[in-house]
Amino acid sequence: MLIYEYLPHELARLGVVASAAGLDRHRVDARVRLARERVGKARAAPREPHHLSELFIAELRHLQWERIAGLMAKERMAAYTPSRDSRAVRYEQQRLQRLMRDVAEAERSGVTGPEICRQRVYRIGARPAAGCSSPDMPAPVVHLMAASADEAAERAWAVHGRDGGLYQRGSYRIASVEQVLPEPGDIF
Repeated sequence: MLIYEYLPHELARLGVVASAAGLDRHRVDARVRLARERVGKARAAPREPHHLSELFIAELRHLQWERIAGLMAKERMAAYTPSRDSRAVRYEQQRLQRLMRDVAEAERSGVTGPEICRQRVYRIGARPAAGCSSPDMPAPVVHLMAASADEAAERAWAVHGRDGGLYQRGSYRIASVEQVLPEPGDIF
């Protein structure tokens, strides 16, 4: 039984908290504006076939930046300190409790040594195959959780490459696989 060490919303929250650590209010306000712009761009992009999407990720990050900015104003923090953020501490406690519950449930169901997976969220971009380009059709993008970029590409093709799938409609091929959560450089 696979148990995920981090879920996508946890990765997004923790990534923002880690990025905000030590930033002053002006820098946090700048990140709030940037996050708001990303939400706007994600809303304007073509809709993705899964709940895990660019818009979902952008909204999660924006909410966290807004929350941190509000906390800093309320607490009059000169710089954001995660240890003084009771909600960030509670989020991590909830994640650990979820992990323990999942392991206990796996053990109760007879699974010996459940596998705890450190999954990442990948953005898989596609483009039309040679000679099949249509300038008015945007290239499809999907977001998936996987252990590696190769696995993300394989899963995207397995789900969307079949007859009638997202990639078959315009004769697309996978062009890029990029880790988006946690952001490159974030270490949890």
